[in-house]
Amino acid sequence: MGETKRLLYWVRRLSEFAMLGWLGLLFLLDLGAAVSVGGVQWVVPFCGAAGIAAVVLRRKHRVDGFSIMLALSFGTSVTIGTGDFNGLPGMAETGSLLVLVIGVLRHVEPVRRAATLACSALIVLMAEAVARDYQGAGLGFSFLLFAGWSMAAGAGGYLRFQQERRTEAVHSVRRAERLELARELHDLVAHHITGIVVQAQAARTVAEARPEAVLPALDAIAAAGSEALTSMRRMVTVLRTEEEAARRPGTTLADLRMLTDRFSADGPKVAFEIGTGLDDHTLPPEVMTTLHRVLQEALTNVRKHAARAAWVEADLRRHERTVVLRVRNFGSASDPRVARLGGGFGLVGMAERVEALGGRLYAGPSPEGAWEVVAEFPLP
Repeated sequence: MGETKRLLYWVRRLSEFAMLGWLGLLFLLDLGAAVSVGGVQWVVPFCGAAGIAAVVLRRKHRVDGFSIMLALSFGTSVTIGTGDFNGLPGMAETGSLLVLVIGVLRHVEPVRRAATLACSALIVLMAEAVARDYQGAGLGFSFLLFAGWSMAAGAGGYLRFQQERRTEAVHSVRRAERLELARELHDLVAHHITGIVVQAQAARTVAEARPEAVLPALDAIAAAGSEALTSMRRMVTVLRTEEEAARRPGTTLADLRMLTDRFSADGPKVAFEIGTGLDDHTLPPEVMTTLHRVLQEALTNVRKHAARAAWVEADLRRHERTVVLRVRNFGSASDPRVARLGGGFGLVGMAERVEALGGRLYAGPSPEGAWEVVAEFPLP
């Protein structure tokens, strides 16, 4: 999986270099045209150089660079057109504008602002074709520039559509998890309140025979109430956030082991180890149930994306005030689409759920070449 990630990184880098090389060649053609035509045509390579700079800095100054580029291009066209000069459209200038149009339509928020900038680019390109009507070729330039703008706008719009569709799918998953969490919050409250009621009834019974035993019973009730409030507060915090996840109150370490046993029955064998210092009383209920969900999601991803894995290694260990769950699969590379898309929708929910409890989640290649999911939680 590490090799795939590095390959994707270098593909992106090489594509960036190829695009800049293409713009550089267009810039050289602009210089050749300036030498041939002379006069005000020398302004065109300057505008093309500004466009290449805007492309290089587009990730940090996307809107500013694009707006400056539009102003320079339009100003150059007005200068050539009003002065009745015999000028040519700039190739590097046009190429930079088309690259920037794709990025603007894909990334700029809101969508109407991106559409406004893209339409402004079309006006600038048409002004470039009309004002630089080299020997009556303005109509041909207009057609070519409009065709180029159409392809750039189509590519940017398609990428924006895919991005919005994935975002909406992620939000749908999270809304569904919030509804499940609301149901589980009821179960958690019922669990704690039932314990408090039982202890209160026991204290009243003991008070009649042994009044001195009431004080420890009240302390136990207060501790149980404090624990219930802490658990409820952490779960309600997740409900109030836009991105969250769900849990199953009442989960135990035996449930985690049972989950791995069921997975081993019809999938790759799972070696699951629970470290020392961990039991059902050590971990808060919300942490325990989140561990169950993370383990379930990690094993599901192994079945979906690494079906030929030789075996899966899972361990739950305590490190001072932190508990760490690690799941790794060996013998089969994971589906590269998981890395390319930044993880599946399940991992999105898991990450938000873990972070809501003050922890963090990592999913990616390990130094040994396996694919691993690591969830880390602070202990109260």
